[in-house]
Amino acid sequence: MEPKYKRVLLKLSGEALAGSAQHGLDGATISSICSAIKDCADLGVEIAIVVGGGNFWRGRSSGEMERTRADHIGMLATAMNALAVADSLESFGLDVRVQTAIPMPSVAEPYIRNKAVRHLEKGRVVIFGCGTGNPFFSTDTAASLRAAEIEADVILKASIVDGVYDSDPKKNPDAKMYDVLTFSEVLEQGLKVMDGTAASMCKDNNIPILVFSIEQPENLVLAMKGEKIGTIVKED
Repeated sequence: MEPKYKRVLLKLSGEALAGSAQHGLDGATISSICSAIKDCADLGVEIAIVVGGGNFWRGRSSGEMERTRADHIGMLATAMNALAVADSLESFGLDVRVQTAIPMPSVAEPYIRNKAVRHLEKGRVVIFGCGTGNPFFSTDTAASLRAAEIEADVILKASIVDGVYDSDPKKNPDAKMYDVLTFSEVLEQGLKVMDGTAASMCKDNNIPILVFSIEQPENLVLAMKGEKIGTIVKED
């Protein structure tokens, strides 16, 4: 079957890697996600991944710590997640490269756009760690930036939420999930898809975002096949 997308940017939240523990790394959870990624690669999809770090560290909850330093700690958390995902993917026989926005050549390649694209063209999975390498920017913004740089067809935002709702479904049992949204609606209504910087970047570069739950990893394969899951956010 011909996949719907040729090249994708998968945004994996840190929480999605923690499983039911909600903190740290859960091996079984990561393995199930990576198994689904392997199935997608077998379809011929070129896959790049941006990982979050919320399972280890959240800068906004770091108390009185200076913001830049707190954000740097968060970037290091994403590097740990990138290495863990790489290890699991390699156990499934995939060829993987980790690139980090903060140079750490003993453990990963530095981020170089042309090299990342070349890896993808050769069928390697590329994992981007350390966000954008700059404080005050989220890993959602990093996903938007990397997706634009590598000319991805779509951002697959895989987290523990199954779509975009008009209100918090945990607090409102009548919350409505959207099937389709425009970037203008997301920005005007302040919907929690990505932060404003990330959403604006996707809007400006016409990169759609598919928001879905990775708690059922097979959703990733369904997304590649173009089946209806989650919420799609696209240009007007």
